[in-house]
Amino acid sequence: MAIFKKHSLKTPDDQKTNAAELTLRQSIYPICLVTVLFFLWGFSYGLLDTLNKHFQNTLGITRSRSSGLQAAYFGAYPLASLGHANWILRHYGYKPVFIWGLCLYGIGALVAWPCLLHRSFGGFCAAIFIIGNGLGALETAANPYITVCGPPRYAEMRINISQAFNGIGTVVAPVLGSYVFFQNTGDDTKSLKTVQWVYLAIACFVFLLAMVFYFSPIPEITDADMAFQAEETHANEDIKPFRKQYRLFHAAFAQFCYTGAQVAVASYFINYVDETRSNTGSSLAAKFLAGAQGAFALGRFAGVGMMRYIRPRLVFLFFLGMCIVFIAPSITQRENTGMSMLYVTLFFESICFPTIVALGMRGLGKYTKRGSGFIVAGVSGGAVVPPLLGAAADANDSTAIAMSVPLAFFVAAFSYAICVNFVPAYRDVADKFATAEVGMVANVSKVQAGMLADGPMGRGDEEKGGAVERESAAAAPEVKEVKY
Repeated sequence: MAIFKKHSLKTPDDQKTNAAELTLRQSIYPICLVTVLFFLWGFSYGLLDTLNKHFQNTLGITRSRSSGLQAAYFGAYPLASLGHANWILRHYGYKPVFIWGLCLYGIGALVAWPCLLHRSFGGFCAAIFIIGNGLGALETAANPYITVCGPPRYAEMRINISQAFNGIGTVVAPVLGSYVFFQNTGDDTKSLKTVQWVYLAIACFVFLLAMVFYFSPIPEITDADMAFQAEETHANEDIKPFRKQYRLFHAAFAQFCYTGAQVAVASYFINYVDETRSNTGSSLAAKFLAGAQGAFALGRFAGVGMMRYIRPRLVFLFFLGMCIVFIAPSITQRENTGMSMLYVTLFFESICFPTIVALGMRGLGKYTKRGSGFIVAGVSGGAVVPPLLGAAADANDSTAIAMSVPLAFFVAAFSYAICVNFVPAYRDVADKFATAEVGMVANVSKVQAGMLADGPMGRGDEEKGGAVERESAAAAPEVKEVKY
């Protein structure tokens, strides 16, 4: 039973572990491991967009009814981020949430298998709801974890790099759909039966990944650590009760509006191209969707590059503004012009979601875990806006005209971008973290002084993912050359 004691799944939240002071080098392994999760839900989300159109054709359902997939998927998010996942996060920590989310994802994938085999749209929606709970749990932990794991000044860059792999997942899924699932079988029942094997493979992989997380010594970041970080950056000089964290609630509102618009555009991209571009069927439109998701992934890398030299809040303002500018012409334009407007829109959507997460969590201190649940719950906008777009498309018999729906939600989300750049109460907190020195230098002096000998980061700190490196002060700033 020693192995279970060694890999404890519970860390007291009022206990400071110094994990908030992790340096770049110390945070590489946990960030890489958690980044795998971003690819997983990017793949799942991209596959869902591809299946949306093919369910319409194969099962003969309307555009608004097919949006039930998105409603089941994203509707599960608040249940996870404000319910079971958030409870586990606050009472046990990040690692148990990762394992819990992966297990739910695997169970949902197994349930999807027979539903696809028997062409049960309702059953598949139920499976997607279980998967959505799993992915909602993963996002509840992964987004804030990437944000706080490492030097605060690079938070926006870290989460955008990790989310870039989410974008890669959304590219791989439509490509797999158009070239493997639907290439030779078109829209018949055989095309859906081939998807069942993918979900079986997903189940096996995520269960294996859950075991990897169990045995991996990733650092656990507590509320006490986040309170320390906020104090060090002077971002909590006027700390208020949770109910008065208005910046957090505005960020959650912006996330709801933005995510709803993003999901609506991607969900009906195939419909839009199929209707507005001559001689374009579902299979070819799915390939165009893969290209658009490629632009989305490219935008994240481009955004990270810009954040290296420009404040993230300014990059966010520009990118979200461009979403509004370019989606508007897609309502009236047709053929390649209209499709190219959506391509550019997806490019500029890229950094918005993760940047809202990072900016919204600034200065929350001990409320970080609880607050992250509210921001992730904003993803439920993906359950609201696509049905609205689908209903508008059915009413007007035009997906192009229905693009006015995500346009309106982009405008609503833009209110947060304006506030975080021009309202001092928002802007000042974001800027204090952007210049923070926490985690920029390894905390070696505490080890030399023996201050941590009896604390939670004493013996076995490498196991618990401690921020303190066991090396001499003189060697700490050196960059060691690795020879192969």
